[in-house]
Amino acid sequence: MKYKLTKNKKEIFKTTLYQIQALKDFSNVKKGELGGWIEKEKNLSQDGDCWIYGNTSISKNAWVYGNARVFENAQVYGNARVYEDACICGDVRIYGDASIYGNARVFGNARVFENASVSGNASIYGNACICGDVRIYGDANVSGNARIS
Repeated sequence: MKYKLTKNKKEIFKTTLYQIQALKDFSNVKKGELGGWIEKEKNLSQDGDCWIYGNTSISKNAWVYGNARVFENAQVYGNARVYEDACICGDVRIYGDASIYGNARVFGNARVFENASVSGNASIYGNACICGDVRIYGDANVSGNARIS
């Protein structure tokens, strides 16, 4: 076990979330460090170096695993997956059946949802919105107010 749910809780959209706390040192996380907020243990893997920081929230059937990192005020929910070495930060929303993986980066105020996937070394940032059955991969960069659906 690398983390536990604390007694600290908050409610988002009628869902109770619990703050996590590291039980051991790993990667850049120190034992005792408080992390983000999850609804249930199934939202964040106990394996790998994945971690959620700050005011991040993971809920419903969303799952963060591998070495993925989620920072700041990001929200991952629905059936979304964030894994491998993906990094999410800012006021990002990842939801629906979206997948973020590989070395992909999603930051700023970006939104990725429905069946969209972002992988490889792709970066999504600014106010960009990726939705539908879209695949963004390789070294692609999507930014500004772009909407790809």
